Amino acid sequence: MTGTPQSALVLNAAAVRGLLPKVNALGAMRALFTELGRGQAVQPAQTLTVFPEDKGDFITYLGASTGADLFGAKLSPYLVRPGKPVITAWTVLMSMETGQPLMLCDSGELTTERTAATTALAVDHLARPDARILAIIGSGKVALAHLKHVLALRDWAEIRVYSPNLAKNRDVAEQWLAADSRVQLAYSSEAAGIGADVVMLCTSSGTPVFDAASVAPGTLVTSISTNVANAHEVDPDFLTNAEVYCDYRATTPGSAGEMKLATEVGWQAEAIRGDLAELQTEACDTPSGSRPVFFRSIGLGLEDIFMARAIYDAASA
Repeated sequence: MTGTPQSALVLNAAAVRGLLPKVNALGAMRALFTELGRGQAVQPAQTLTVFPEDKGDFITYLGASTGADLFGAKLSPYLVRPGKPVITAWTVLMSMETGQPLMLCDSGELTTERTAATTALAVDHLARPDARILAIIGSGKVALAHLKHVLALRDWAEIRVYSPNLAKNRDVAEQWLAADSRVQLAYSSEAAGIGADVVMLCTSSGTPVFDAASVAPGTLVTSISTNVANAHEVDPDFLTNAEVYCDYRATTPGSAGEMKLATEVGWQAEAIRGDLAELQTEACDTPSGSRPVFFRSIGLGLEDIFMARAIYDAASA
């Protein structure tokens, strides 16, 4: 890929949204973690910069790939405002050949897609082949994207969804019921998770939203990240009883809230059984089936870069 400052694309959220149907997000994540596992990509730790005077913070996600001949970064600010905070994200894509910018794009839609596609890749590797019952905690755009990306991965017989918003907002409830004929609305997170083979936590909560203590051996629980300090969708104690996987073992334990908190109750990052790079290159063991399985993603700069690359390719075509 080549480019100059004059030819660099600038895409707002609407432009990115229009190109997403042409992008294979799960395929992009498979390619990324394969390259990472083969040593063709590098993923530095994300950095958190706190603004003075309690004005918020921003996270910087970096990454570089010799396989894709690209490097870049995403900046994701959390801006404290009266009422609801402002959260945005923008990704810059750079050519490793010329050192010039190829594209600057709004990352809101891309973050949603790559977050869901990363979880879907984990589900494909870690869920039992005969998994039939799927539970989703959350009802926003990220949760819907999760559903979209995992629908074809297993022969789901039941899809249970819980969120407090479903009882309050009929339009959201109808949107979920229309998404797939197998969707059932649960009255609590516990009801959604009873007997489930896969439980996907898709919220922006900073505190636990699901009691994972009673999940059966072999059940997969997935969790995503948010900007809230030490955010954790499950109780940190769960990690001491589960077989733990993550998106990238070199960086996730230092950022994932429940992993940091779990060290206070005796859990250690060395207990992580594998990450997506290792799973993609068959360099780690898959779940034994004797204990529950927990997968945690924090979001990697490489995920943003590979999604931006897919958008750039779609726009160039």
